[in-house]
Parts: sequence; structure tokens; C-alpha cells
Amino acid sequence: MAAVFRTFAAWTAAVLLAATVYLGITVVGFSALGARSSNERADAIVVMGAAQYDGVPSPLLEGRLQTALELWRQERAPLIAVTGGKQVGDRFTEAEASRRWLLDRGVPAGAILAEDAGRSTFESLELLAPVLRAAGADRILVVSNSWHLPRSVLSARELGFSARGAAVERDGWRWSAEHSAREVLGVAAGRIIGFERLLSITG
Repeated sequence: MAAVFRTFAAWTAAVLLAATVYLGITVVGFSALGARSSNERADAIVVMGAAQYDGVPSPLLEGRLQTALELWRQERAPLIAVTGGKQVGDRFTEAEASRRWLLDRGVPAGAILAEDAGRSTFESLELLAPVLRAAGADRILVVSNSWHLPRSVLSARELGFSARGAAVERDGWRWSAEHSAREVLGVAAGRIIGFERLLSITG
């Protein structure tokens, strides 16, 4: 019995050590993926959706759109793709609010791609994927806040895109340690089982 207990304890310690090391590696990778991208060019800039209020982007979404607009003006990519559906009772989708915001700032309608039904990070990218491919966009710059970029970039790569992250520079979002832990654990789980499967489990 003592030998069995020692074996169990040794295996438990090994599993805990491996999990700790893996989470540590995930945290390091999390920080790297959340950094502002290099000056490389892409086929399209993808803006991850966020809340809108009756057609007006929330401050969170506007920050992402402003970053995408700056990248487009720098000619980092010829296209901007916007994402996001709507909540029950909303008149506008996140994608519609984003598209209108970009049009008002001089981006031609022909330079804007959209999906307007996604209700999660992976679902939005999955629905956007055929739109991007139809436009010949394989290399993408994913724009979001630093805490959301790792999940977004890795989801895009799982869908077969050559994806890099571009973090919002003026990020006024305040998020808790609980929020941070949830994102890190979500990325850790998604890297093991895949983000599509993770979505099917968590909803």
C-alpha cells in the first residue's frame, strides 16, 4: 500500500509540475502574441468585434477600429475586414457599426469585408474565413486588445491563415485578475484541444 501511495504521489507531482510549466510557457507566449506587430504587410486587416450601441461603436470597439484605420492608412493591407453579430433586441450588428465608422473616415466600401453573424471569437473568424479566401486574403493582421489577441491570432491560425497580431495602442480597458486568468486558461486549453472544440464545450 505504501508503495502504491508513493507512486501515486510521484505521478501527481509530475502532472502538477508539467501543468505549471505548460501554463508558464502559455503566459510567456500570451504576452508575445499580445504585442504590437512588426511592420510586415498583409492581405487584410481583421478587426475583432465588440459591443456597439445602436450603431455607434463602444469605446472598446472604436479603439480597435482606430488601430485598423491607422494600419490601413499606412498601407499595411488593402482590405479591412470587420466582424461581429448582434445581441437580442439590437438594431445593428457589430460589423455594421464598424463598417459605418470606417466609411465615415474615408475607407472605400470596396475595401471593407464583413461577417455579421458571429457571436464569439472563433465563430466570427470561422464565418469570416470564406469571405477572406474569396478575396484572396491569406495573410492577415488581427486587430484587438492585447489581452484578446492570443486567442484571436491562434484561432485564425487554426483556420489556416497566416495570422499576426496588432494590439490596440491606446488600450483603456480595465480587466481583472480573474479575466486575465480566464483568457490564459482558455488559450492553454485551446492549444491542446483546438479552439473549435473548446467553443463546442464552453458555448
